[in-house]
Amino acid sequence: MNQYVLRLFINGRTSRSVRAMENLRSICEQELEGRYDLKIVDVLERPDVAEEEKILATPVLVREVPPPRRRIIGDLSDRARVLEGLDLGPSLGPSGARRSGGER
Repeated sequence: MNQYVLRLFINGRTSRSVRAMENLRSICEQELEGRYDLKIVDVLERPDVAEEEKILATPVLVREVPPPRRRIIGDLSDRARVLEGLDLGPSLGPSGARRSGGER
């Protein structure tokens, strides 16, 4: 099973930033079950890191591992889009039942 290294870039404690953090933590707890390392980077506190990573919009999630690197921009409320961006696919099958790990 893959280990995930994720960085979420936020811009202070705005409602969008808080919503993105909550949405991402929920997804990680349910879908990655301890197989992730999540770092939150506030671009107001760390503008050097934001500049180095060429972060132009926030919130943005960067999946560093497993490769290739991917970015997902927004408050991460579109769960299906986030799962697709993390290469986890949808968490529900056509019948609405959770898919097992062997079906991914």
